[in-house]
Amino acid sequence: MSISKKRKQALLEFDSNNFFTVKEASVIVKKISNVNFDATVDMAIRLGVDPKQSNQMVRGVVSLPHGTGKETKIVVICQSDKQEEAKTAGADFVGYEDLLEKVKGGWVDFDVMITTPDCMAKIGPLGKVLGPRGLMPNPKTGTVTLDVSKAVQAVKAGKIDFKVDKFGIIHAGIGKVSFKENQIEENAMELLTTIVKLKPSSSRGTYVKTITMSSTMSPGIKIDCRQIN
Repeated sequence: MSISKKRKQALLEFDSNNFFTVKEASVIVKKISNVNFDATVDMAIRLGVDPKQSNQMVRGVVSLPHGTGKETKIVVICQSDKQEEAKTAGADFVGYEDLLEKVKGGWVDFDVMITTPDCMAKIGPLGKVLGPRGLMPNPKTGTVTLDVSKAVQAVKAGKIDFKVDKFGIIHAGIGKVSFKENQIEENAMELLTTIVKLKPSSSRGTYVKTITMSSTMSPGIKIDCRQIN
């Protein structure tokens, strides 16, 4: 398979066979980004868990200290008494039956859905639309709550939720290449520290197996797991 000119150029900036610290990777990822837009910095963390076992499912939320750099579209599904609160907090779309009908029709032009417990019965049947896109509200991620204002503000400030996929990998965007090196590093460490804290008691052997940092369309930078495990 031929390698593009930009990828060749990026690979000249670092040794792709080497392992780096999070600090070093945060410097490299800015150097090797050569797209003409503010690329997202991504992390891929492969864990030594079996996601098929319910007691080894790793899922959580983390508030990135420097945010994601991404404008997150939030929809809040709630009764009329909570709608003004949601709008004031900065939700992009607020409603109830009207929005549920739009979603039922296939509308998913948003990044996060927040709702109140009393509305979950109506949202449940939309699982086929929301589930595959990771948009289903969940009390564990703080997206089913009575305090919609706090939930909206937390997401706008940089709270993200993550979940191990069927291959045992967690994928998460942790910022933009326009961030300063220390901001990328601190966001990455916050995510990794949170994942380590969530290690299932049933997990045996090496928990964090591989860590890779990359930006949109860039080669992956391998991170030394010894600073994490």
